[in-house]
Amino acid sequence: MLIGVPKEIKVREYRVGLVPANVRELVAHGDEVIVESGAGNGIGALNQQYQAANATVVKSAQEIFERAQLIIKVKKPQAIVRKWLKPGQILFTYLHLAPTLSRLKTW
Repeated sequence: MLIGVPKEIKVREYRVGLVPANVRELVAHGDEVIVESGAGNGIGALNQQYQAANATVVKSAQEIFERAQLIIKVKKPQAIVRKWLKPGQILFTYLHLAPTLSRLKTW
């Protein structure tokens, strides 16, 4: 499977969907991983560390969304990148339900 990791673009979001050790494990199990350049900078994971873990570093998030079958993110996709999602693509991200807890309690 081709797995993509775009850089998070939300203001003050420094996390990344996969760290180099995660990439190493996925590649060891037969997956291919592409990472947007600079995606790990906020946590101190440099492009060279991703490359050493056998990821391919690409220039843009748009390339990630064009090529990857599975996209791994931390935050929900912002409006600017939602238009890049394609039918059949899998988006793995975290649900941030805290703002809707009061509505959930009424179910």
